[in-house]
Amino acid sequence: MAHRTEAMLVRALRDPTVLATLDMPGWERLLREARHADLLARIDVLAQRARVVPPPGPAEHLQNIRVLALAQQEEVRREARFLAAALAPIGVPVTLLKGAAYLMAGRAAAAGRLFSDVDILVPKARIAEVEAALMLHGWATTHHSAYDQRYYRQWMHELPPMQHLHRHTVVDVHHAILPETARLHPDSASLLAAAVPLRDDPRLQVLAPADMLLHSVTHLTHNEEMSHGLRDLSDIALLIDEFAADPAFWPQLMLRSRQLGLQRPLYHALRHAAAILGVAVPQAVAVELARAAPPPPMALLMDALWARALRPLHAGATDTWTPAALFALYVRAHWLRMPPLLLARHLTIKALKLHEDRPAKAGA
Repeated sequence: MAHRTEAMLVRALRDPTVLATLDMPGWERLLREARHADLLARIDVLAQRARVVPPPGPAEHLQNIRVLALAQQEEVRREARFLAAALAPIGVPVTLLKGAAYLMAGRAAAAGRLFSDVDILVPKARIAEVEAALMLHGWATTHHSAYDQRYYRQWMHELPPMQHLHRHTVVDVHHAILPETARLHPDSASLLAAAVPLRDDPRLQVLAPADMLLHSVTHLTHNEEMSHGLRDLSDIALLIDEFAADPAFWPQLMLRSRQLGLQRPLYHALRHAAAILGVAVPQAVAVELARAAPPPPMALLMDALWARALRPLHAGATDTWTPAALFALYVRAHWLRMPPLLLARHLTIKALKLHEDRPAKAGA
């Protein structure tokens, strides 16, 4: 089922020369869509590269987001160094994930990327040491309720987010890229073994190219919150454009997707990166991944869901079925992350807010 109109943001991401053709209403629509998708800073980068000069109003918005993006990038660089210093005494390298990895490794996907935290991957066997080392350097756990602590530590793939007491920056410490209870279990040890140290600071490392892309794919296809779905798809498109310059990339990507059990997530991500953003996927890759697709009725349903979710979640770019698609993918993500009984228990506790700490009664 077709959407009413193609999102202006999608057009610009796919072909930045579109920016030079926009009138004032076009710019206004683009900026609204980009802000909702957390891609305003990326549009600014594309405009600069295309040497497009927006009208004064849009230009002011882009200038403001440029200042914010540059400040956040400097903050992430600083935090990465702080994290490396904190974990150096225990001999655990900091494996950066997602946006921080793109930035520190100089990847194209860092262009116009905004940040809310820094994600790192460490060996599960060292997780207690890592947490203690970070606490000694000023980070403290959040999500203090007993249920939330148990939820993260027993079932999830990460510690509760840790926030620095003075800088108020947040680090998410992962020991895997999917939860303990998830249906898929990519081997964290394999990811860490293939990680690549950064030249400027060997205490910091990032996932190998194929693994970096697969992690981005996994984050997109297993995330219950789709407000950044198009941003994540744009990250994937930029990573592919960069990595595909190496002839060995596609064979390595397919090998790693088989080794890590991530062929179906890769199928969904590449299918929609090609359909929405025009990413070039080799025919042999598409044929192999088609064997990992869900059965035809489910494949058609998933296509319809992703087509709506991977758009700017702005009124001008959605249709009447978008809320239902987002809800279906929300349920699907939880279904993939937890077995049925645990999922039912968790959603009930969250819905009734039973996980929240209750204030002590007076006189108790």
